[in-house]
Amino acid sequence: MPDTEMSLVEHLTELRKRLLISIGALVVFSIGSYIFAEEIIAILTKPVGKELVYLTPPEAFFTQIKVSFFTGFLIALPIIIYQFWKFVLPGLKHDEKKYLLILVPLSYIFFIGGASFGLFAVIPFGIKFFLGFTSSNLEAMFSLSKYISFIISILIPFGLVFELPLLITLLVKLNLITSEFLTSNRKYVIIIIFIFAAILTPPDIITQTMMALPLLLLYEGSVIVAKIIE
Repeated sequence: MPDTEMSLVEHLTELRKRLLISIGALVVFSIGSYIFAEEIIAILTKPVGKELVYLTPPEAFFTQIKVSFFTGFLIALPIIIYQFWKFVLPGLKHDEKKYLLILVPLSYIFFIGGASFGLFAVIPFGIKFFLGFTSSNLEAMFSLSKYISFIISILIPFGLVFELPLLITLLVKLNLITSEFLTSNRKYVIIIIFIFAAILTPPDIITQTMMALPLLLLYEGSVIVAKIIE
Protein backbone atom coordinates (compact mmCIF):
# COMPACT_ATOMS: atom_id res chain seq x y z
CA MET A 1 0.00 0.00 0.00
CA PRO A 2 1.38 3.45 -0.82
CA ASP A 3 1.75 6.01 1.92
CA THR A 4 -1.28 8.02 0.71
CA GLU A 5 -4.55 8.77 2.43
CA MET A 6 -6.92 5.84 2.14
CA SER A 7 -10.71 5.91 2.04
CA LEU A 8 -12.83 4.04 4.57
CA VAL A 9 -13.61 1.33 2.03
CA GLU A 10 -9.91 0.89 1.26
CA HIS A 11 -9.13 0.63 4.99
CA LEU A 12 -11.82 -2.02 5.46
CA THR A 13 -10.63 -3.92 2.38
CA GLU A 14 -7.06 -3.85 3.66
CA LEU A 15 -8.20 -4.94 7.14
CA ARG A 16 -10.18 -7.82 5.64
CA LYS A 17 -7.14 -8.92 3.65
CA ARG A 18 -4.87 -8.89 6.72
CA LEU A 19 -7.43 -10.73 8.85
CA LEU A 20 -7.93 -13.44 6.22
CA ILE A 21 -4.17 -14.00 5.95
CA SER A 22 -3.85 -14.17 9.74
CA ILE A 23 -6.78 -16.56 10.12
CA GLY A 24 -5.50 -18.68 7.23
CA ALA A 25 -2.06 -18.95 8.84
CA LEU A 26 -3.65 -19.89 12.16
CA VAL A 27 -5.78 -22.60 10.55
CA VAL A 28 -2.91 -24.05 8.49
CA PHE A 29 -0.46 -24.19 11.40
CA SER A 30 -3.11 -25.55 13.77
CA ILE A 31 -3.85 -28.39 11.35
CA GLY A 32 -0.13 -29.02 10.96
CA SER A 33 0.31 -29.02 14.73
CA TYR A 34 -2.44 -31.63 15.10
CA ILE A 35 -0.17 -34.14 13.36
CA PHE A 36 2.29 -33.74 16.24
CA ALA A 37 -0.31 -33.25 18.99
CA GLU A 38 0.65 -36.43 20.85
CA GLU A 39 4.34 -35.49 20.86
CA ILE A 40 3.52 -31.96 22.06
CA ILE A 41 1.30 -33.30 24.84
CA ALA A 42 4.12 -35.67 25.86
CA ILE A 43 6.44 -32.67 26.25
CA LEU A 44 3.87 -30.69 28.23
CA THR A 45 3.08 -33.59 30.55
CA LYS A 46 6.70 -34.59 31.17
CA PRO A 47 6.96 -32.63 34.47
CA VAL A 48 4.24 -34.84 35.98
CA GLY A 49 6.32 -37.98 35.57
CA LYS A 50 3.28 -40.22 35.24
CA GLU A 51 0.47 -41.01 32.82
CA LEU A 52 -2.55 -38.72 32.85
CA VAL A 53 -6.17 -39.84 32.67
CA TYR A 54 -9.18 -38.58 30.76
CA LEU A 55 -12.58 -38.64 32.42
CA THR A 56 -14.95 -38.44 29.44
CA PRO A 57 -14.80 -40.18 26.03
CA PRO A 58 -14.14 -37.03 23.94
CA GLU A 59 -11.68 -35.46 26.40
CA ALA A 60 -8.51 -36.76 24.74
CA PHE A 61 -9.68 -35.65 21.28
CA PHE A 62 -10.69 -32.14 22.33
CA THR A 63 -7.49 -31.76 24.32
CA GLN A 64 -5.48 -32.53 21.18
CA ILE A 65 -7.55 -29.90 19.35
CA LYS A 66 -6.82 -27.37 22.11
CA VAL A 67 -3.09 -28.12 22.05
CA SER A 68 -3.01 -27.95 18.25
CA PHE A 69 -4.74 -24.57 18.23
CA PHE A 70 -2.44 -23.16 20.91
CA THR A 71 0.69 -24.43 19.14
CA GLY A 72 -0.60 -23.22 15.79
CA PHE A 73 -1.20 -19.79 17.29
CA LEU A 74 2.37 -19.59 18.60
CA ILE A 75 3.78 -20.59 15.22
CA ALA A 76 1.46 -18.25 13.30
CA LEU A 77 2.06 -15.32 15.66
CA PRO A 78 4.94 -13.81 13.60
CA ILE A 79 2.67 -13.78 10.54
CA ILE A 80 -0.19 -12.26 12.55
CA ILE A 81 2.13 -9.58 13.95
CA TYR A 82 3.48 -8.88 10.46
CA GLN A 83 -0.05 -8.45 9.08
CA PHE A 84 -0.81 -5.99 11.88
CA TRP A 85 2.41 -4.16 11.04
CA LYS A 86 1.49 -3.93 7.34
CA PHE A 87 -1.98 -2.62 8.21
CA VAL A 88 -0.80 0.23 10.46
CA LEU A 89 2.33 1.02 8.43
CA PRO A 90 0.79 3.63 6.07
CA GLY A 91 -0.40 5.74 9.00
CA LEU A 92 2.91 5.84 10.87
CA LYS A 93 5.55 8.54 10.86
CA HIS A 94 9.14 7.72 9.95
CA ASP A 95 10.35 7.53 13.58
CA GLU A 96 7.35 5.42 14.59
CA LYS A 97 8.08 2.99 11.75
CA LYS A 98 11.69 2.72 12.88
CA TYR A 99 10.76 1.94 16.50
CA LEU A 100 8.06 -0.58 15.59
CA LEU A 101 10.35 -2.30 13.08
CA ILE A 102 12.56 -3.16 16.06
CA LEU A 103 9.89 -3.68 18.73
CA VAL A 104 7.54 -5.91 16.72
CA PRO A 105 9.95 -8.84 16.15
CA LEU A 106 11.38 -8.38 19.65
CA SER A 107 7.88 -8.68 21.11
CA TYR A 108 7.56 -12.19 19.64
CA ILE A 109 11.00 -13.20 20.93
CA PHE A 110 10.19 -11.91 24.42
CA PHE A 111 6.80 -13.66 24.41
CA ILE A 112 8.36 -17.00 23.47
CA GLY A 113 11.08 -16.40 26.07
CA GLY A 114 8.50 -15.80 28.78
CA ALA A 115 6.43 -18.83 27.79
CA SER A 116 9.59 -20.97 27.72
CA PHE A 117 10.52 -19.76 31.20
CA GLY A 118 7.08 -20.77 32.41
CA LEU A 119 7.30 -24.19 30.74
CA PHE A 120 10.82 -25.21 31.68
CA ALA A 121 11.32 -23.41 35.01
CA VAL A 122 8.04 -22.57 36.73
CA ILE A 123 5.87 -25.56 35.85
CA PRO A 124 8.34 -28.36 36.79
CA PHE A 125 9.16 -26.64 40.09
CA GLY A 126 5.50 -25.95 40.86
CA ILE A 127 4.35 -29.49 40.13
CA LYS A 128 7.18 -31.01 42.16
CA PHE A 129 6.33 -28.68 45.04
CA PHE A 130 2.63 -29.54 45.07
CA LEU A 131 3.18 -33.28 44.61
CA GLY A 132 5.28 -33.11 47.77
CA PHE A 133 2.08 -32.66 49.77
CA THR A 134 0.66 -36.07 48.83
CA SER A 135 0.58 -38.63 51.63
CA SER A 136 1.19 -42.38 51.59
CA ASN A 137 -2.52 -43.19 51.30
CA LEU A 138 -3.16 -40.73 48.46
CA GLU A 139 -2.22 -41.00 44.81
CA ALA A 140 -2.16 -37.96 42.53
CA MET A 141 -4.18 -38.33 39.33
CA PHE A 142 -4.31 -35.56 36.73
CA SER A 143 -7.09 -35.05 34.23
CA LEU A 144 -5.52 -34.50 30.80
CA SER A 145 -7.84 -31.64 29.87
CA LYS A 146 -7.52 -29.80 33.18
CA TYR A 147 -3.75 -30.24 33.22
CA ILE A 148 -3.33 -28.82 29.70
CA SER A 149 -5.62 -25.90 30.60
CA PHE A 150 -3.46 -25.31 33.68
CA ILE A 151 -0.31 -25.30 31.54
CA ILE A 152 -1.75 -22.85 29.02
CA SER A 153 -2.99 -20.60 31.85
CA ILE A 154 0.65 -20.27 32.91
CA LEU A 155 2.37 -20.03 29.52
CA ILE A 156 0.26 -17.17 28.15
CA PRO A 157 0.61 -14.86 31.20
CA PHE A 158 4.36 -15.51 31.40
CA GLY A 159 4.69 -14.70 27.71
CA LEU A 160 2.77 -11.46 28.17
CA VAL A 161 4.58 -10.21 31.26
CA PHE A 162 7.94 -10.64 29.54
CA GLU A 163 6.81 -7.84 27.21
CA LEU A 164 7.23 -5.35 30.08
CA PRO A 165 10.71 -4.07 29.04
CA LEU A 166 9.49 -3.40 25.51
CA LEU A 167 6.41 -1.58 26.77
CA ILE A 168 8.45 0.61 29.10
CA THR A 169 11.02 1.29 26.36
CA LEU A 170 8.26 2.41 24.01
CA LEU A 171 6.71 4.70 26.64
CA VAL A 172 10.11 6.27 27.36
CA LYS A 173 10.80 6.84 23.65
CA LEU A 174 7.39 8.52 23.33
CA ASN A 175 8.29 10.75 26.32
CA LEU A 176 5.28 9.49 28.27
CA ILE A 177 7.41 8.38 31.23
CA THR A 178 10.99 8.91 32.43
CA SER A 179 13.55 6.84 34.31
CA GLU A 180 13.07 9.18 37.27
CA PHE A 181 9.36 8.40 37.27
CA LEU A 182 10.09 4.67 37.19
CA THR A 183 12.55 4.94 40.07
CA SER A 184 10.43 7.17 42.30
CA ASN A 185 7.37 4.93 41.93
CA ARG A 186 9.19 1.64 42.46
CA LYS A 187 7.35 0.77 45.71
CA TYR A 188 3.97 1.16 44.02
CA VAL A 189 5.13 -0.91 41.07
CA ILE A 190 6.13 -3.76 43.39
CA ILE A 191 2.61 -3.84 44.85
CA ILE A 192 1.04 -3.69 41.38
CA ILE A 193 3.30 -6.50 40.13
CA PHE A 194 2.23 -8.87 42.91
CA ILE A 195 -1.44 -7.99 42.35
CA PHE A 196 -0.94 -8.51 38.61
CA ALA A 197 0.73 -11.87 39.20
CA ALA A 198 -2.12 -12.95 41.50
CA ILE A 199 -4.68 -12.11 38.81
CA LEU A 200 -2.90 -13.76 35.88
CA THR A 201 -1.68 -16.99 37.46
CA PRO A 202 -3.52 -19.92 39.07
CA PRO A 203 -4.47 -19.23 42.72
CA ASP A 204 -1.34 -20.48 44.46
CA ILE A 205 1.40 -18.43 46.09
CA ILE A 206 4.26 -20.39 44.47
CA THR A 207 3.26 -19.68 40.87
CA GLN A 208 2.39 -16.08 41.73
CA THR A 209 5.78 -15.51 43.35
CA MET A 210 7.62 -17.15 40.45
CA MET A 211 5.89 -14.72 38.10
CA ALA A 212 6.39 -11.67 40.32
CA LEU A 213 10.15 -12.15 40.79
CA PRO A 214 11.03 -12.17 37.05
CA LEU A 215 8.71 -9.19 36.63
CA LEU A 216 10.65 -7.28 39.27
CA LEU A 217 13.92 -8.13 37.53
CA LEU A 218 12.47 -7.10 34.17
CA TYR A 219 11.28 -3.84 35.69
CA GLU A 220 14.71 -3.05 37.13
CA GLY A 221 16.27 -3.89 33.78
CA SER A 222 13.78 -1.56 32.11
CA VAL A 223 14.80 1.27 34.44
CA ILE A 224 18.43 0.80 33.38
CA VAL A 225 17.45 0.76 29.69
CA ALA A 226 15.33 3.89 30.21
CA LYS A 227 18.33 5.74 31.66
CA ILE A 228 20.46 4.69 28.70
CA ILE A 229 18.05 5.79 25.97
CA GLU A 230 17.03 9.10 27.57
